[in-house]
Amino acid sequence: MIPSRVPAMILRRWLGRAAMLLALLFGGYGTAGLIGGAIPANAGWRPPAQGVRIYVESNGIHVGIVVPKVAGGIDWRGLAPGADLADPRYAGYDHLAIGWGERAFFLDTATWADLRPRTVLAAARGSDATLLHVEHVPAPRLAGNVRSIVLRPTEYRRLAAYIRASFAPSRERYRGYGANDAFYAGTGHYDAIHTCNAWVGDALRQAGIRVGRWTPFPVTVLGWF
Repeated sequence: MIPSRVPAMILRRWLGRAAMLLALLFGGYGTAGLIGGAIPANAGWRPPAQGVRIYVESNGIHVGIVVPKVAGGIDWRGLAPGADLADPRYAGYDHLAIGWGERAFFLDTATWADLRPRTVLAAARGSDATLLHVEHVPAPRLAGNVRSIVLRPTEYRRLAAYIRASFAPSRERYRGYGANDAFYAGTGHYDAIHTCNAWVGDALRQAGIRVGRWTPFPVTVLGWF
């Protein structure tokens, strides 16, 4: 009987070690993300008294940037026209909510109930297939998951340039989740380091705004505003 127990004992031992390794990996990733998000880039930046107002908003996992359709010399209407929507009437809203991410993750998870571990793991390993999710929305109301940021016109133009560069030249479009949104082919590589939230941090950092040096989690973005 003893020999038959040996494989089971070995299996349990290896499973225990694997679980410990995963815990260390996730714990290390979380700690590194919080540290990276706490180290400021553009530390001397302060918001102006007047300028272009944008927003960052979170659904608890994903952060996006909300911009006015026309402001500071930037007009987004040609980039995401109402004709791309299931219901073009939503183009009457005066803001766009823009987020970047991995294509399969976006298209296969219309709701959080659709989220599958294999989708998360596949995205974390890395993918060059990225999309931008664009929603036509009214100006958000300030709440715990929404922050308002006022930018100088030059800062806003740099932000707009970064966002525009994230759209693939092909202009390939995918149907959105509802009547007021659409997906567009993106550029860039998605992985566990360059996440959807890190993209938002990169965009703000490139604009010259004070934010964490690495922002993989919602709190590492919203915590600065």
